[in-house]
Formats: sequence, structure tokens, C-alpha cells
Amino acid sequence: MSEELILKGLAVSAGIAIGPVFILDSARLHVPEYTIKADAVADETARFNDAVTKSLRQIKRIKSKAETLPSDAAEEMNILLDAHIAMLSGSRLIRGVEKRIAADKINADAALQREIDHLAESFASMDDAYLASRMKDIREVGQRLLRNLQIEHIDFTLTIPKGSIVVAEDITPADTAQIDPEGIEGFVAELGGVDGHTAIMARALDLPSVLGAAGLKLHCKDGTMIAVDGVEGEIVINPSANTIARYRRQQQKYKKEREQLKSLKRLPAITSDGAEVALLANLELPRELTKALDAGAQGVGLFRTEFMFMNRKTLPDEEEQFVALRGMVEGLHGKVMTIRTLDLGGEKLSSALGDAIGESTNPALGLRAIRLCLKQPKIFETQLAAILRAAVFGPVRILLPMISGVDQVRQVREKVQLVAKRLQRRGETLPDPLPPIGVMIEIPAAALAADALAQVSDFFSIGSNDLTQYTLAIDRSDEQVADLYNPLHPAVLRLIQFTTEAALRARIPVSLCGEMAGNPQLTSFLIGLGIRELSMSPPRLAEVKRTIRGLSILDSTRHATTIMACSDEADIRKIMLA
Repeated sequence: MSEELILKGLAVSAGIAIGPVFILDSARLHVPEYTIKADAVADETARFNDAVTKSLRQIKRIKSKAETLPSDAAEEMNILLDAHIAMLSGSRLIRGVEKRIAADKINADAALQREIDHLAESFASMDDAYLASRMKDIREVGQRLLRNLQIEHIDFTLTIPKGSIVVAEDITPADTAQIDPEGIEGFVAELGGVDGHTAIMARALDLPSVLGAAGLKLHCKDGTMIAVDGVEGEIVINPSANTIARYRRQQQKYKKEREQLKSLKRLPAITSDGAEVALLANLELPRELTKALDAGAQGVGLFRTEFMFMNRKTLPDEEEQFVALRGMVEGLHGKVMTIRTLDLGGEKLSSALGDAIGESTNPALGLRAIRLCLKQPKIFETQLAAILRAAVFGPVRILLPMISGVDQVRQVREKVQLVAKRLQRRGETLPDPLPPIGVMIEIPAAALAADALAQVSDFFSIGSNDLTQYTLAIDRSDEQVADLYNPLHPAVLRLIQFTTEAALRARIPVSLCGEMAGNPQLTSFLIGLGIRELSMSPPRLAEVKRTIRGLSILDSTRHATTIMACSDEADIRKIMLA
């Protein structure tokens, strides 16, 4: 048996997982082949060169992460990565693909696959161990290029053996949207941050997960046994019998604690002095609704609609969206459903949008969310029509992402009225009144303009994840700066306070739906600010409820006042997490 090895990463979703490895990248991608016209050769070559550039960027990022490994492992990994960088820098592989695109008039994906097969055939005829090892590197580089050429991913749910732990270099939101949580034990990746979208999905799926684990794939292959500690952020490769026994005991302890929390399901989230707090669920996918209701959610505070647009080549039409949303609304049996309009862009991409989202130097600050919707009125109006029709079947709220000013809200209100009139002319039944329209406060401009936005909004929802990211200029999905991402920074807390006070003055509801909402150590502070609605991943609901039932509004208000008087991050953390 191989020697036990412990790797450290970022704990992003609690729990213990033990099982065999399934390397996500090893699943074979479908390689389409089609002819192109002579005048399309330049564009197809440019598409291939973009994939090369992206691949180089990914490898260099992994290379910088490898510096945290022990010296021997770091040296071994650097040799491998340097070889991959060399292959992406004007090598025979790259030149061969470019020639095939031009000569054979075929798409880049097919040209790449043909060149890889050609090189494999050439190397196979040479009895040389060194060349054989080089062929393995070429195939790995080729797979990376293919993945970057193909935005949409294969359906991994069909290929992952039950009971596996998914291992990858990186797991995208599109990948996590396809993972069946009933079929796997957990997942781990070399890249990713604690508060990135992938981490949020992991928590929503309630899968033990560790991200940002340098050198992971260097020591794993399909079938390797590993143990994942989603609390401490540890991955044990080839765990000994004693290590497995220790983790099994921790699994049982964790399971027992979860069972105890279930007893709170039917109890209200009410403080000791009688103040009620609404606890809602953040949902990524329709299949999470049952878990949310089982966990005692009083409704849905944030339903992300991006799942309908990802992993597909065509846009969903109005009827498809309506059917999906109606099912969710009816499934809530009269509880509120807060539907966030399309928030694609940044780290969440969809090939169905085609050229609607162009290249951006900084996607997080580019054409995304409400900006994209207002630039693409047909896509937006189709979604609004589906939402309005679904709202006939239960209480619905419309939530607008990445709002920066009142004019955007006014434009949306005009579009809602326009779509409603079209639907009425078509003979559709609509809710009366139309659903309330709320604003996500997730960029500093919105928080600072909260008084003005409150005059044109029916409710606020504070998105603490993006608000922290944009306030501190930190990419929350990048493990290289994960230690700088701090939602307890005084600037972030003041923006949350400013927003909450503006909502209370305007007498509109205000909720908080970021990861802060699901952290019981922050509950007293949030309630002390005046927030009475929290929306979180379903697995977090019971623990937050238990915390609320042990608090009083008076003590929480004093607690919040003490924290807001601090200007030092260390002091805030000490008081908040005491």
C-alpha cells in the first residue's frame, strides 16, 4: 500500500467523506467535427489561440500555487508544469493544429484531436520510454485545450461511479450544477476559494468539500482511496486503516449532531424576547427545494435562475422557464419565492448566449447580471414573462442583481409593465398586484445609494458575498488571495449597516442572503443591526435557528453597537467570533 499523504486546502463545506477518487478531467470530452469556409479560418485559428492563452494562464496559476508544497513535491510539479508550458508555446502540437485548421478547413476541436492522434501514432512507432512519457504530457495538454475550446461540459452525472469523491484541478459552477449529490461522497479541487460560487454550490449540495489543495492531482489517480475533512480542510491520500477508523468516528459524531438539530425544524426562529426572524433558503437548483422545506425554510430568499441557461447550446424559451418556475412556486405551498433574474457573466458562463457576452479584461466588472439583461431585452423579457406567469401560482418576489442606480430599477419596472401588457393581450392570467420588485445590494455604489434605491424598490436583499468582493477588490474564487477576503472588514460592515438603516427608514423589508447569513457566529450582529430576514444554504438553517432562539434583541443591539464602534479588523473578529 502507498504511503499516507496529507494535503492542506480550504475547508468550504463541512463533513467527512471517504471513498475512491474520480478524476473529473479524465472524463472524455465529445469532440465535434465540421468543415469551415476559407474565410472562417482566421476566426477559428483565433479561437484556438484563445484556448492556448487560457491554458497557459491556468497552468501558471497552478504553478504559483505549487510554491506552497514541500520542496520535493514542488520541484516535481514544477518540472511537469514547465513541460506543459513549453508544449503550449509554439510547439509541434500547436503548429500542427494551426496547419490543420488552414489546410483541412475543419474546426479547431477536430484539428486538435487529429493532431494528438497523429502524434500518438508517430511516437508509438518509436521504441523510446522518454517519448512515451512525452505523449502522456501531450494528451494532458490536449485535454486542457479541448476543455477550454468547449464552454459546455459533458454530463458528468452519467459517468461518475457511485460513492466516489470527485477530484479536479478546478470545478466550475457549470460542473457543480450537473453533479448528483446522491451519487458522490464529496469533491476536492486544486483551485478555488472559500466564498466562490463553487464553494457556495458545495454547501448547497451539502457535500464535504475542500478547495485550493495544491499538488492534489499529482498524487491521485482514478480509484485512489482518499479521506476528505471539510471542517479542517485536510485531504488524506491513501489513508491507513487507523486514519479511516478515526474519520468514521467523526462521521458518526457529525451525523448525530445533524440529527439533533432536526428537532428544531417545526419550532419558530424567535428570540427570547419575542422577535421573529424569517429564515429562508438560497437555492441553485429545483431539486434542492425538498431539502430546504425539510430543513424548515419559511420560503426561498434567493433562487438563482442561471441553471436554466448553463450546459446547453440554445436559450430556454418562455414555456420552459415558466414550467420550471411554476413547479418551484407550487412546491412551496404558499411560502414566498424570491426569483433572482438572470445573473450570468463573471465566473458563470453559458454557451447558449453566444456572442451576447463578449471578451472582457475583467469579467466580474463587465457585462453581467442586470447589465446583460438590459442590453439583451429579448432574453430579459422572455424571463420576466415566465416569472409573471408563474406568480399566479403563489407569492413571488422579483430580485434584481448587480444594481448600481435608480435608473436601472426604473427601466426594469417599465419592462415588467410592458411584458404584463403583452401577456394580457395574449390572454394569459396574471397576478394582481404584480410581484414586488427588489434590489440586490452587492456593490458599494448600491449600498451608498441605498436611500435613493429604497424609494424605487419594494425590498432590499444584501448580497454579502459580492459586496465583500467588490468593496475589498478581492476575487472570492481565487485561493491565492483567499486570506484577504474578509466580510468582517469595517468597510463591509458599515455598508451593510448603511443599507439596513436606509431600508428601515423607507419601511421596506431588508434581508441578507450571502454566506454571512448562514454563519451562526454573526447572527447576533445582523439581528442587532435590524435585519429580520436571513437567507442561506438549507444545511445552515437549523444551526442559525438554534442561535436565534438563544438571543435577545436588546443584547444583540448592544453587541452590534459595540462592533460598529470598532475600526480595527482584529478587534471586530475577536468580538464577533467570541
